[in-house]
Amino acid sequence: MGALVWWARVWRILWARLAAAVGWAARTVRPAGVLVVAAATVGLGIGIAFGWVEWMVAGAIALVLLAMCVPFLFGARSYEVDLVLGHERVVAGEGVTGEIVVRNDGRRVALPGRLDIPVGAGLVEFGVPLLRPAHTIAQPLEIPALRRGIVTIGPATTVRSDPIGLLRREHAFDDVHQLYVHPRTTAIPSTSAGLIRDLEGNPTRRLVDADMSFHAIREYAPGDARRQIHWKSTAKTGQLMVRQYEESRRSRMAVVLSVAEREFADSDEFELAVSCAASLGLRAVADARDVDIVTGSEIPRVVRGRLRAIAHIPAGSRRTMLDGFSAVDLLENTMAVADVCRLAAEANERLSIAFIVVGSRVPLTRLRQAALGFPADTAVVAVICDESAHPRMRALPGLTVLTVGTLDDLSGLLVRGATS
Repeated sequence: MGALVWWARVWRILWARLAAAVGWAARTVRPAGVLVVAAATVGLGIGIAFGWVEWMVAGAIALVLLAMCVPFLFGARSYEVDLVLGHERVVAGEGVTGEIVVRNDGRRVALPGRLDIPVGAGLVEFGVPLLRPAHTIAQPLEIPALRRGIVTIGPATTVRSDPIGLLRREHAFDDVHQLYVHPRTTAIPSTSAGLIRDLEGNPTRRLVDADMSFHAIREYAPGDARRQIHWKSTAKTGQLMVRQYEESRRSRMAVVLSVAEREFADSDEFELAVSCAASLGLRAVADARDVDIVTGSEIPRVVRGRLRAIAHIPAGSRRTMLDGFSAVDLLENTMAVADVCRLAAEANERLSIAFIVVGSRVPLTRLRQAALGFPADTAVVAVICDESAHPRMRALPGLTVLTVGTLDDLSGLLVRGATS
């Protein structure tokens, strides 16, 4: 029994070592190297088996060629690479600069090599010259204009390869950067933010027992707070009377951004919608308003129609909001904008105004359905992004529709709506 356990342990160790060797060979030996290894194996095997000198010479040459390529793989881990970016947040259409610092930490001279740095879906290559021990070089990194999104830069990978491309060895470092490419925004004047202005709150039709806007005096009912008793009226009528107030509502704003792929003509139109929604959110943050920014959420195809879900973009500060907009993308499987508005209204009962930002493929009938998802006392403004349309404003029952062709149209239309 002890021998069986020992052999099982030895077999597991050998199998693990064999798997590691096969994995190393698969990562290291290139297709050309596989051909050379096959030539060496077949040439030496046939030459020795049948005594054919030509085959043995060919196999020996292939083996020597493979052995001469091995020293070029040494030193892949002797580098210390530091990747520095000038900025971690830029606006769409802008590039970013950085620096790559490579230092030889080994005790021996590091042979020339290559450094690969992934930038999103692309790749930037740097040639590393021969480096003496403790020697450092710095090379500039220039990333051209980027589209909105979150771009992963790194990890830097050292590449060792022989001149004829038989073998290749890579070593990736841990330095990874997230570059947030924010959407373009436009300045919206404070006088037009939300098309309404209020500092202390707007009175509503809802009656409450305590607030700032006085409404009337009524008879005392069991459960009313004694501090609300109006003693002068009580003395006149001979029965307890209490104050009643209209509930004051601080301006709370919602921005609903459609992310359904079927509701936009193309990706450029969607980028315009993201910029409009981000501009509205930034104005609300600058005015210290309460704002909820809502988008549709990805829904698996198997439960589409049975599951409802929305996503919230954090609006605690300017930076966190723009970071959230950087991650927004078009979705194929998500709810229509009318369903998103309905969920947004259910999550926020005290909305003063709601902006619905959509693409050109959303008809007015669907926008009206979306507006019906909000309470009757909520002002609803729809922003249709259509790059081929002229800017205009239309007032419909319960809905104001703004059509923008460029980002600058948004500010002008909001100013017109606030002053009209």
